[in-house]
Amino acid sequence: MALQIGDIAPDFTLPDQNGTPVSLSGFKGQRVVIYFYPKDDTPGCTKEACNFRDQWSRFEQHGITVLGISKDGASSHGKFIAKYSLPFTLLTDAEPCPVAESYGSYGLKKFMGREYMGMMRHTFVVDGDGRIERAYLKVKAETMADDILSDLALN
Repeated sequence: MALQIGDIAPDFTLPDQNGTPVSLSGFKGQRVVIYFYPKDDTPGCTKEACNFRDQWSRFEQHGITVLGISKDGASSHGKFIAKYSLPFTLLTDAEPCPVAESYGSYGLKKFMGREYMGMMRHTFVVDGDGRIERAYLKVKAETMADDILSDLALN
């Protein structure tokens, strides 16, 4: 069953780009943007990450943490961060991607007639009480950060 606005966001602990464990529960009292994306350094994922980077000062100004989650490992995340000067944390949800699955963001995908299991491009805003405030299941990668700031009336 898909997460709904008002639901408690599933807690998790995942390693960041340095291998340091990061838990959602560690951000109690502040808004967190969790965005699931398929793969580091691919065209759509790069556009999405760079949109968050370009709007970073506005997220920071409002005390909003941004966490990007894919199944890529720490070294891939480190290279992606360095290549595009990404100022936020990237987390590794290794296959079978239990965290993404708990958010309904891992499942059957189709590409060029082939079916496979993969990460869905979904974004969630979690409020300071740990509840889903916004859920974006149809994400436009190049404007996701802009859309969040607009929807939260923070622009």
